[in-house]
Amino acid sequence: MTPEVLTIGRVGVDLYPEQSGVPLAEVRTFAKSLGGTATNVAVAAARLGRRTAVLTKVGPDGFGDYVRSALRGFGVSAAHVGTAEHLRTPVVFCALDPPEDPPLLFYRSPVAPDLTLTEEDVPWELVRQVPLLWVTGTGVCTEPARGTQRKILEHRERRTNTVLDLDYRPMFWPDLATARTEIGALLDHVTVAVGNRVEAEVAVGSGDPAEAARRMLDRGVRLAIIKLGADGVLMATPDGSWTVPPRPVRVVCGLGAGDGFGGALAHGLLAGWDPVRTARYANAAGALVASRLACADAMPTTEEIEELLST
Repeated sequence: MTPEVLTIGRVGVDLYPEQSGVPLAEVRTFAKSLGGTATNVAVAAARLGRRTAVLTKVGPDGFGDYVRSALRGFGVSAAHVGTAEHLRTPVVFCALDPPEDPPLLFYRSPVAPDLTLTEEDVPWELVRQVPLLWVTGTGVCTEPARGTQRKILEHRERRTNTVLDLDYRPMFWPDLATARTEIGALLDHVTVAVGNRVEAEVAVGSGDPAEAARRMLDRGVRLAIIKLGADGVLMATPDGSWTVPPRPVRVVCGLGAGDGFGGALAHGLLAGWDPVRTARYANAAGALVASRLACADAMPTTEEIEELLST
């Protein structure tokens, strides 16, 4: 079936310590899970009943086989997962200390397969017609993915529900100035932008949520979303802005919470919900992920989100 959501970008295999509260040097065993921002968003939206696919690449190795198998197991199409013949599927180690913002150790050298996307890898008709397209800031951190993602957005012609996840990871960039230039330029081609305070500052030069949102709207974005952590989330449109409080939970692992938020955001956008309803729903999804270990495996169902919202 034709996807309702196409996400583009990062994929990998996350390895989570099975012994909590200890540094990586003392961890004895790890649990494996599917990971990567774009991938997790597709999984999260699929859990909510959406038809999703990921445009990305893996290596010709066992982990690449695992990625395709895991995607299909989550109900996500792997039809557009290509292979970079001379690279390895990325692996990411997570240290669960502190649990709210666990440090990550990325193995993506010399370059990750998902950053080698070229025009030949792109399903151009799907890119243009899919009801919701999701791109990331990481996707323009290097060539050839940078040029490919630019062409994807140009081809999309700023259709409704063209979403930019700011997704700023400093370890992927040579310097802040380059990140600001490349991520900021994407705002001229999308209708929705979502990120936290730091990511917003990178993109538009202001860490003040209201000002950052205003600058995004001035660039033609129709919905600017600034995640405020314990202060909730700011949703801004040309018609006004709203701050929605968070859902308090006991945090087990903060990784993936933003991706759970993203999948629920995609679901709300496709459903045509208003910004406040969408934010409340996405907040609940993110909170549930934060209360669990792992990313893709932790994405909640519709029933779980609605149960949390009803309490």
